[in-house]
Amino acid sequence: MSKLTHIDDQGNANMVDISDKPDTLRIARAEAFVLMQPGTLRLIREGGHKKGDVLTVARIAGIQAAKRCADLVPLCHPLLLSGIDVTPVLDEANRRVHITTECRVTGPTGVEMEALTAASIAALAVYDMCKAVDRGMTISNVRLLHKSGGRSGDWNADGEV
Repeated sequence: MSKLTHIDDQGNANMVDISDKPDTLRIARAEAFVLMQPGTLRLIREGGHKKGDVLTVARIAGIQAAKRCADLVPLCHPLLLSGIDVTPVLDEANRRVHITTECRVTGPTGVEMEALTAASIAALAVYDMCKAVDRGMTISNVRLLHKSGGRSGDWNADGEV
C-alpha cells in the first residue's frame, strides 16, 4: 500500500518537499453538481434572479478559488497557474447545474486540488446566489475527473478521457 505523502516518518503533518521534482505540464479536471428545484433552475436560465447572473458569478468564484487554493488547503503549494477554466452548465433534465473545471500549470507539482477547489467553490456560489428561493439545494459528487503530468503519469476517473 502507498504511503500518505503529507505525513512524515514520525506521523506529523508535513508539506511535501518538491524541490527535486522537474517542471512538467500538469492538467487536472474536476466536477461538481448542484441539484435544485425546477423553478430555481428556470430562474437561472431566464436570468430572472435578483442577485444577477448566477452562472457568471459561479465561474468567477471558481477561478478565484483555484488561485487561492494554497490559502484554503493547509499543505498545498502555492502555484503560478497558467490556465483555469470553470464551466457551469444547466442540466435541466436532471434539475441541476453541472460544473466542470480545468486547471493547468507547468511546475513540479500537480493541480488536482486547485481543480477540486474551483469546482467546490463554484458550487457554493450557485448555492449562495439561489438560497433565498431554494434552501434545499444539494451539492454533490465533487470529484477529480482527470490528471496528467508528473511522475505518476495520467489518471482518469471511470469513463473519462
